[in-house]
Amino acid sequence: MRFPGRRKHKHYFPVHARDPLFHHAGIEPPKAKTHVVGIDQTLVDIDARVPAELLARYDLPKGSSTIIPSDRAARLYDELLSQKLISYEFAGGTVGNTLHNYSLLADDASILLGVMSENIRLGTSGYRYLSNTSSRVNLDHLQPVDGPIGRCFALVTPDGERSFAISAGLMNQLRPESIPPSVFDDASCLVLSAYLMRCQPGEPMPEATMRAVELARERSVPVVLTLGTRFVIAERPEFWREFIRANVDVVAMNEEEGEALTGVADPLSACDRALDLASLVLCTVGPTGLYLSGYTDDDVKRETRYPLLPGAIPEFNRYEFSRPMLQGKCAKPVRVHAHIAPYHGGPAHITSTNGAGDAALAALLHDRAANRYHRATVPSSAKHVRDFLTYSSLSQVCRYANRVSYEVLVQASPRLTRGLPEREEGLDDEKYWAM
Repeated sequence: MRFPGRRKHKHYFPVHARDPLFHHAGIEPPKAKTHVVGIDQTLVDIDARVPAELLARYDLPKGSSTIIPSDRAARLYDELLSQKLISYEFAGGTVGNTLHNYSLLADDASILLGVMSENIRLGTSGYRYLSNTSSRVNLDHLQPVDGPIGRCFALVTPDGERSFAISAGLMNQLRPESIPPSVFDDASCLVLSAYLMRCQPGEPMPEATMRAVELARERSVPVVLTLGTRFVIAERPEFWREFIRANVDVVAMNEEEGEALTGVADPLSACDRALDLASLVLCTVGPTGLYLSGYTDDDVKRETRYPLLPGAIPEFNRYEFSRPMLQGKCAKPVRVHAHIAPYHGGPAHITSTNGAGDAALAALLHDRAANRYHRATVPSSAKHVRDFLTYSSLSQVCRYANRVSYEVLVQASPRLTRGLPEREEGLDDEKYWAM
């Protein structure tokens, strides 16, 4: 496990040498394992710059996400290829992106559940998916299917609007019996996407998703939900409110998805409203940066040393140095919020925004996994006076998520292609970082 953020000492925790106290007592130090589990629709992202009239010809609503049949997808792909409109093709899927980024950041294992073509040829979607996924992502539990995985066309018109056309292939054919209970035993969290519950009648993916949620809840593994796009949430906002309230601990969204979920346009107010449903909320807000909102126990809340910020909730960042907890584990829960502007003001040129939110979520998952690993290895540490969700404060997680998101914005791929620089300015935490 590589711990998040910048460390001030030469050696990072945990060092590989045995603890001298354990050695003197003849005791083997505890061996901790942790990983992140995710379910996804395995697909390949195809990014193309297209004229607006192409959307009309293929009956694709502008700015929306549309499921298209395989024959129309084949015609669309052939036209994009012949007209040389394709910018890139990469492995995609919001959960797949997140797990890849997590494994790259943490240098640690993650487990992806989904489907994969049983017969893979060079250049096919299955081949591109496997070749663009980190080797630390465990794909051993993918369910084989006799046919193609999905393709997601991200079509960018001259005004910058992104419209999505999704050819499902067999990506929604994951069966409940293909969810192995053993993968949740040492998991730090289960990651889901709202897309998993938006399938054609008869497709087993929603049942497989609920089976995974059931197994995670039985083992007290936090469930993380990323909302996908505002259209998915706006179709059934009440369904999603009830689903989150009953099954989800952490919600990741952007400001449009937050408005669709809560009915509130202001992102900070939407985060606060979402805390009625979940215990921790990450909201990316494009050029405004991102917000992180959650709960902590009143006895362990910590005041910020940074300037207090105005907003829909006055001085909302007063306790941003606090570490978040599940609401149900707080004796006296207090809502806490943090915000950060884009890293270095954001990149001078944004290559693509696709995957930036997934990158921010990966940073949060890394910090979550680091906390679980540290708790198992050093249970007597002052870091664990409560059962916190993360290793770092809300403030520091915001910084880390912001920095990782920046890396995706300056590249074409929706997935990180390299780790963060080991030492750089701007990632120091408050004095509590080393506790």
